[in-house]
Amino acid sequence: MTLLSSKSASLAQIFSAQHDEAPKRYYDLTVVLVALSLMSIGFVTVSSASMPEASRIFDNPFHFTIRHAIYMGLALIGAIVVLQVPMQFWRVTNPYLLFVAIGLLLAVLVFGRNVNGSTRWLVVGPITVQAAEPAKLFFFCYLAGYLVRRYEEVTENLKGFIKPLVVFFALALLLLLQPDLGTVVVMLATTIGLLFLAGAKLWQFFALVFVGLLAVVALIIFEEYRMRRITSFLDPWADPFGSGYQLTQSLMAYGRGDWFGQGLGNSLQKLDFLPEAHTDFIVAILAEETGFVGVLCVLALILVLVIKALKIGNAALSNQRPFDGFLAYAIGIWFSFQTAINVGASAGILPTKGLTLPLVSYGGSSLIIMTVATALLLRIDFEMRVDGVQALTANKRKPNRKAPRKENGEVDHE
Repeated sequence: MTLLSSKSASLAQIFSAQHDEAPKRYYDLTVVLVALSLMSIGFVTVSSASMPEASRIFDNPFHFTIRHAIYMGLALIGAIVVLQVPMQFWRVTNPYLLFVAIGLLLAVLVFGRNVNGSTRWLVVGPITVQAAEPAKLFFFCYLAGYLVRRYEEVTENLKGFIKPLVVFFALALLLLLQPDLGTVVVMLATTIGLLFLAGAKLWQFFALVFVGLLAVVALIIFEEYRMRRITSFLDPWADPFGSGYQLTQSLMAYGRGDWFGQGLGNSLQKLDFLPEAHTDFIVAILAEETGFVGVLCVLALILVLVIKALKIGNAALSNQRPFDGFLAYAIGIWFSFQTAINVGASAGILPTKGLTLPLVSYGGSSLIIMTVATALLLRIDFEMRVDGVQALTANKRKPNRKAPRKENGEVDHE
């Protein structure tokens, strides 16, 4: 009877490990809800902001709305596919993904479509791809893999620290030929942040920041149109109908929004006053229609997503998953800096740059790639949760080598 009772207790422990002590779900519900909320807010805001321009150009007010809905569908399909791919695939293929990124950036210079003086888009039939978006993700995958393979070199000598910067310089050169300084700044900030978190020496970190700032200043000084952006950014009202036009219209939208906004659909600046209202300056329309409170809610959602990414990265490093941890860190830094640049440009805090607001702005390539990046966070978290359950179950299944004792302390040898 004692032996049967001990077997029953063992089965009960296994059942408890599999059910009672296992997590209620194998994914982070907060990340899913935040991402879907941002995409939903983006869909509503893009629809509102794009209708006047769509009516004028295409004689169909829902032209951009329909396209954005298609992009959202493709983004969700891409996320589902990525969720099925083990992280081992990214750990093995990240050096090859770097070559794909370089190939895309070279292809866009040779075969790309020129829009408003910039060559950033590859056109394949009905599909238009902004090559810089997948290039960013692939470079961050490579950088995470490099930090795992050469961790001691990066943290202990200058040679290992310089190598990823040479790769970044090559990609930055290709991006500047488009030209696309905004993407270069985001990639530089993410690279600096990731090297710092990986344990690079403090003097290397500050030297890289100093050199990066000098390079950005030089690129601005030696390009006339960038210099005009800086001067118009410093005093947009000096030429409100010329170089400062876009920023002054954006600031008017912010001003009209006040605390609670004019209401959805009631923006005046979207009526062909503010250029790029549904892409780079979508926050201005959001501010005008939903006010300071609406913008604050969106920024709070993005902040939650960034904090989640950093927490997942920290947990991955603690669980001996360095590649996963560095990649999660990179995604978190990427999202935060791109948000800061987009909002700062529309609010007059930073010079105007053509960067989207993560998961919100109109733009198929950006929306799809950032949704895929969010799915990577979910996959990293999922694998850690599965490993935790398996470890817990394995510990519970270990046989008890001690012989059972009777109540009077005697050993039962049955």
